[in-house]
Amino acid sequence: MATNDCWHCVQRSTLEDDSPLSVDNNGPENGSLSIVVLGASGDLAKKKTFPALFNLYKQGFLLENEVCIFGYARTKITDEELRNRLHGYLVKDKDASREQLEAVSKFLHLIKYVSGAYDSEDDFRLLDKEISKHESLTNTAEGSSRRLFYLALPPSVYPSVSKMIKTTCMTKSDLGGWTRIVVEKPFGKDLESAEELSNQIGELFEEPQIYRIDHYLGKELVQNMLVLRFANRMFLPLWNRDNIANVQIVFKEDFGTDGRGGYFDQYGIIRDIIQNHLLQIFCLVAMEKPISVRPEHIRDEKVKVLESVLPIKDEDIVLGQYEGYRDDPTVPDNSNTPTFASVILRVHNERWEGVPFILKAGKALESRKADIRIQFKDVPGDIFKCQKQGRNEFVIRLQPSEAMYMKLTVKQPGLEMSTVQSELDLSYRQRYNGVTIPEAYERLILDTIRGDQQHFVRRDELKVNSNQSLTNKEVEVPRKPIKCWRKLDMFKHTVIYGSLLLCKKFSVFTRYLLILHEDFKLLTLNKLEKISLEL
Repeated sequence: MATNDCWHCVQRSTLEDDSPLSVDNNGPENGSLSIVVLGASGDLAKKKTFPALFNLYKQGFLLENEVCIFGYARTKITDEELRNRLHGYLVKDKDASREQLEAVSKFLHLIKYVSGAYDSEDDFRLLDKEISKHESLTNTAEGSSRRLFYLALPPSVYPSVSKMIKTTCMTKSDLGGWTRIVVEKPFGKDLESAEELSNQIGELFEEPQIYRIDHYLGKELVQNMLVLRFANRMFLPLWNRDNIANVQIVFKEDFGTDGRGGYFDQYGIIRDIIQNHLLQIFCLVAMEKPISVRPEHIRDEKVKVLESVLPIKDEDIVLGQYEGYRDDPTVPDNSNTPTFASVILRVHNERWEGVPFILKAGKALESRKADIRIQFKDVPGDIFKCQKQGRNEFVIRLQPSEAMYMKLTVKQPGLEMSTVQSELDLSYRQRYNGVTIPEAYERLILDTIRGDQQHFVRRDELKVNSNQSLTNKEVEVPRKPIKCWRKLDMFKHTVIYGSLLLCKKFSVFTRYLLILHEDFKLLTLNKLEKISLEL
């Protein structure tokens, strides 16, 4: 027989506890906010970080009586010189109204500049002194101040900068205050370098303090993926191998490296785009439903689907390099860094067995576009004989001109019983006319201030990402350069000659033909022949 002491009551967490913004910060956040942009004189800071902060300021998320923004770099300039450099990136004077110019002026006066080296303890102590001065002016109680360090820097200096921050610039206690760091991709070149970087930063900061930013996770329609998948009943029974033929995730740019050849050549299109942006999108498309929308539950499911990806075979990879890439003076003459890559991922689980996920990314293509294309299987027993018109597709256009549309077969208007493919189209520009869609960096910086890590890469996720077998692939270039990229106007196709890495680097070169239709919808890969080349 049960006794009274066998039972006890436990209070359930409320629904609000499952909100992604319900983050325990050990107390109310009412202290001053100091945002430090390290690498303040660089392109990333000027073009992305400071404009994002300005937009958050305009929308009331950064309050003048709480926030101070510090720029830190080696360049010897004054506060006013930095403000003048930033002004043109925040607003164009000839198109600006008086109100906009006033807002820019007020924002710029929130910015102070400290010059120093990235490995100098004395310089960082000077930075800490300036931050503390701001905190005292806002009457912030010791321990309640908030410090956000944005590392708009090359990964090579992350360890030294992180060590300096830990040594000299941490908040003094945890009475509602915090110290957080934001690090930019790429997070290492391979598994070994990624793990080394993670270890160096992880020895200094706890995981809740580290925000590994991938700006694609801040895009409107990328953030919409979980809502689309798990808040709409119609997709639940369709989102599996029984109905979906393939998934294509495509990133295209219509320009080359544009002066960034030296930087790009260190990483290539795989590490720069596929291993970061496209794999993150792949996770959101392929992951299972999390038990809640809390950041850790979502990131747990992303790790699970990455661990379910089978090792990538060489025959599932095509690499290319656009003609003229090595003309860039900052690129080595013998560079074999790929500027185009197509890779097929195969997920070994009950939902996706047998469904290819085709990830494609390239520079110097015919247009600029990023989209997700879910292609459904053919209708069995097609009584209308309309398969040649194309399959049903659900397309999510990430950029430019955000949109979602479903391609359906319908009756052609008229007296005849003929079919035509049409679209159900949700164009954000038309449907949400007058609504400003925030930039990705705005969202992610605001998430960092709020302590929401849902849209940031966790360490174990980074490790699985870096362990993929495609990270070290290169274009195998014979001594006499092959034109890897050329136009065939008569067919309106782009033809790319690329080679896969062969086990034996002899005079046999496997040639592949990759046909990319102008709209980039189809991938036809034909292994033509093995040809002998004198290397």
